Amino acid sequence: MVEVKLSPRQVADELGVSTRTLANWRWAGVGPRYTKLGDGRTSPVRYRRADVDAWLKARESRAAA
Repeated sequence: MVEVKLSPRQVADELGVSTRTLANWRWAGVGPRYTKLGDGRTSPVRYRRADVDAWLKARESRAAA
C-alpha cells in the first residue's frame, strides 16, 4: 500500500489554517507529525495522511453530559 504524503498547502486547506500557522505549529511542536525532506532550513516538508488523521482524532471532544 502506498503511503499518502501531503504538502503543507494540502494540510492547511484541510484544516482551514494558513501554511504560516502550520509552520508555527511545527516550530512550537504542537501540530501534526511531519517529515522534513532534507537538512536545510528551507527543505520541503510533508505530512503523512495517517499522522494528520491521528492528530485530528486526538483533538476530538465529546459533549459534556
